[in-house]
Amino acid sequence: MSVSTLDEGRFRLEGVVGRGGMALVYRAVDREREEPVAIKLLADNLAADPELRRRFAREAELAKRLSHPNVVEVRGSGETDGRAFIVLELVDGRDLAEVLRRGGPLAPERVAELGAQAAAALAHAHERGLVHRDVKPQNLLLAVDGTLKVSDFGIARIVDGTQLTQAGAVLGTAAYLAPEQAAGQEVTAAADVYAFGVVLYELLTGTPPQSASTVVARARRGAAEEPPPPSELAPAVPAGLDSLILACLREVPEHRPTAREVELTLRGELDPPTRVLTPVAERPTAILPRPQRRRNGLVAGAAGALAVLALALGLGLSGGGGARKSPTVEPRIAAIKAAPTAAGAAENLARWLRRQSR
Repeated sequence: MSVSTLDEGRFRLEGVVGRGGMALVYRAVDREREEPVAIKLLADNLAADPELRRRFAREAELAKRLSHPNVVEVRGSGETDGRAFIVLELVDGRDLAEVLRRGGPLAPERVAELGAQAAAALAHAHERGLVHRDVKPQNLLLAVDGTLKVSDFGIARIVDGTQLTQAGAVLGTAAYLAPEQAAGQEVTAAADVYAFGVVLYELLTGTPPQSASTVVARARRGAAEEPPPPSELAPAVPAGLDSLILACLREVPEHRPTAREVELTLRGELDPPTRVLTPVAERPTAILPRPQRRRNGLVAGAAGALAVLALALGLGLSGGGGARKSPTVEPRIAAIKAAPTAAGAAENLARWLRRQSR
């Protein structure tokens, strides 16, 4: 289906600027207001699916709750020829995944500056009962004026029991999933903090602390191994920033700091002030004391198999929103062969992940 205008000609589409698992993102012009906007248009081959249309429409309703300089503004929504669309603020800039691809890891000072902005946006959402559930570099947009904005609350849900996916289903991108999210358990704001810790780690080192295959191993073991501190890969990372990121990556959700605490720590505004950018030669004691480690048995026996199959479902739905400048939507990802045991299911998923990475 070829689309050039929406809403009876009010919006003129000028070209595709991004693609996610559910939608194409267009640069457009709002003829009524004479201003550029972004239009997120539900993919044509998904428009007939009532559950996907419901989730897509819910994105706009959830995001309308948010009003913050570091959150992409939702300006309206509608439907044309059976295809739902959302009108968004157009951010002139690049996402952080592209920033990494072009320039490599960032300096600790830059990571702290951008991280404080993103943490402020997540804190704003969490304090209004909204969990993002898909925090990753592709969803963090850096405008040309230096403002960082969090985008794509498309798989968020209200923390009030409202559930838009089947019980145990996992949404998100594998490398950024918190342990409880990978296991298909309840997802809270702490899962966003974990994913954000992964993002900070990647911005500093150029690589996340875990890969998709690590998620498979984690599901089989029932507990995550603590990653090495970022400074092992990037020696210039100060001890305070090391400690903050490792605190975000704690296995137990209740042991992680809140997004607001992360923001204030990065800004040095906690009382007493916490300096995460102390030079390496002056490294102090870790800023956030580590609680006694305990294994919480996230996945065991048959539950492990269900979690791995749920992860497969989530990967198929999320679709890796980082792809850019493609006017087509890929077909559904092939199903993963079921297995009677958790180990067998994990091996099937590992083979599937290797095929998808070719």
